[in-house]
Amino acid sequence: MSEVSHVQWFPGHMAKTRRIMASNLKLVDAVVEITDARIPFSSRNPEMKRIVGSKPRLVLLNKADSADPEVTAMWLDYYAKQGITALATDCRSGKNVSKFYGKLKELLKNDIEKWNAKGMSGRPVRIMIVGIPNVGKSSFINRLAGSRLAKVEDRPGVTRGKQWVKLDEGFELLDMPGVLWPKFEDKLVGERLAFTGAVKDDIMDMEYLACRLLEFLKENYPELIEKRYGIRTDDIEPADEETIGCVVGFELLERIGRKRGFLVSGGEINTERAAITVMDEFRNGTLGRLTLEKPKGY
Repeated sequence: MSEVSHVQWFPGHMAKTRRIMASNLKLVDAVVEITDARIPFSSRNPEMKRIVGSKPRLVLLNKADSADPEVTAMWLDYYAKQGITALATDCRSGKNVSKFYGKLKELLKNDIEKWNAKGMSGRPVRIMIVGIPNVGKSSFINRLAGSRLAKVEDRPGVTRGKQWVKLDEGFELLDMPGVLWPKFEDKLVGERLAFTGAVKDDIMDMEYLACRLLEFLKENYPELIEKRYGIRTDDIEPADEETIGCVVGFELLERIGRKRGFLVSGGEINTERAAITVMDEFRNGTLGRLTLEKPKGY
């Protein structure tokens, strides 16, 4: 499969989740939307705003330790200008997780004051946590709860049913399964989701994905490729727009495979193995801190 723009990502359980989410909004006081700090735009479900409506919402840019800190600062500034409460976090290191409750209390300040005035100071604050697959939602919940309450695997589609989780400081959290959307109108959105593992690898062409990712890195973070794989990137002439992700990216993939010694009989380069290595090292942060998209106007 060479294109991701024609694939439809809407299995039945995701449609069901969307209905469950809408019907359970009345049970919560706010919605926490977890996104991937490496793709803050592409990892936000465009239907979320319509589903959530006027319910207070906190946006988390998770996996921030794997993202470019300068670009993350741009996104936080962008959200602030939009009047959206946002926080950059990392569930693995615990970065800024301690600020989570404070941000929620700030977001719900008026509501909490009303509850206190009515003698409901002990009332639990109920929040719904949502996000597309593989943004680290379960890991974040486990970090908050201090135990492995939510099932964690590095693949999409693990959390299938809603579950309530009791947290500190009087918060109760309703966890929802990850929700993607029916169709990616923008080819780049589909690619970026595939890069981060939000889409199952078994329906993707990993060599094509690695080539597209390497092409982006060559243009934006060439030093990361050179440092990690010990190859040059500045001596490859760019191809035309229609083939740039295949010709230039594939040349980089071959260089990586050759440098790593990924050879098969006859000395041919095992580009499939090289592709899997590149994608794994991007996803686990070994390749370095990078972000695939900036907010408009920055």
